[in-house]
Amino acid sequence: MTPDGGGPLRNRDFRLLLAGAATGQLGAQVTLVALPLVAVVELDASPFRTGLLTAAETAAFLLVGLPAGAWVDRMRRLPVLVRADVVRAVAMACLPLAAWAGVLTMTQLYLVALVTGVATVFFDVAHQSYLPALLPREQLVSGNGALETVRSSAQVAGPGLGGVLVQAAGAPFALVADAAGYLLSALFLRGVRTPEPPPAPATGASLRAQVGEGLAFVFGHPALRMIACSTAVANFFGAMLVAVQTVFLVRVLELPAGVIGLMMSASAVGGLAGALSAGVLARAVGRARVIWLAPAATGPFAVLWPLAGRGAAAVWFAVASAAVFFGAVVYNVAQVSFRQLLCPAELLGRMNATLRFLVWGTMPFGALVGGAVADAAGPRAAVWMCAAGFLLVPVPLLLSPLRRLRDLPVPAAAHAPGPVAG
Repeated sequence: MTPDGGGPLRNRDFRLLLAGAATGQLGAQVTLVALPLVAVVELDASPFRTGLLTAAETAAFLLVGLPAGAWVDRMRRLPVLVRADVVRAVAMACLPLAAWAGVLTMTQLYLVALVTGVATVFFDVAHQSYLPALLPREQLVSGNGALETVRSSAQVAGPGLGGVLVQAAGAPFALVADAAGYLLSALFLRGVRTPEPPPAPATGASLRAQVGEGLAFVFGHPALRMIACSTAVANFFGAMLVAVQTVFLVRVLELPAGVIGLMMSASAVGGLAGALSAGVLARAVGRARVIWLAPAATGPFAVLWPLAGRGAAAVWFAVASAAVFFGAVVYNVAQVSFRQLLCPAELLGRMNATLRFLVWGTMPFGALVGGAVADAAGPRAAVWMCAAGFLLVPVPLLLSPLRRLRDLPVPAAAHAPGPVAG
């Protein structure tokens, strides 16, 4: 373990965790451009079928989101991360092979999206639960900020790279980059050497009872309840946007694949700026206050999405995304750090899984609604609905105890995580 004053980047194993996050996220961001383009351009999918693809990617959080937390709490987290990366790499590699053989179908896209979604559930729950094993409590905000920085950097570089790869090799073959990214992530994670505390011994409690403990912890805390509500709203309308943005950019704004990639990369600059400034903003305005202030200040920029037009007016789409992503990343760094500080170590997996089930479980429905609205009223109408929805995101937070706090309270001893080995 790094000395407390040394900063998280002095920790070799944390640097490997960062490297794994960078490579995995870079490949995933290539897929953000390439996978819907496979559906829209290669397979001529309708807006609803494209929305169904987005729903398939996130349906796993509804299907296995809650039990995943209990399972992760029974296992060492690092092997879970490595195995999830390998599963995602193999699944994603199937698509370019099918395209090369001339047998690629929408059914295959749906199946791969479901498989990678299940692996992502386990990866994400284990990843957020593993960080406190690497870093002392006072470095969690900095550690989460560093992880968000590499994710946001990948969001800047990945879509642009994806657009170039799609134009150079075709959308299906650009997915090779995603498979390679997951494999590299697995290799970096295998190099982590910090001893991981063994899972808590089985108490005889059933899986259902353990899941119930995670639900009770989240719903029993008023701030966590409102964080879950606000994030669920954001993810519902965010999934709507993801489901329709490729159709909107291709068929309404008439942008080529390369420009679409650059558009998404430009919007991710806001996320990178948010990651880099999250710690500074939290110290300046308060670690509790920034949780609600970030989405309240940046959400109104969402109305620029549907105002985008052909030619130079397309830039408004990128401006809106940059501002909204800035607020979303600042919010995520603050609220994830709050959750990790608040939760006992033995409940981390179940707490994170419960939150993921609640906040990511809205995404399949958002994607389906987005596709249906785009089919019925056109892509621009669906984007207008997304913009209106983002104005609602800070409302639950403004109704929570967080609004009356400047900084996060120190958890009571009975609820504070104990020392973590490693």
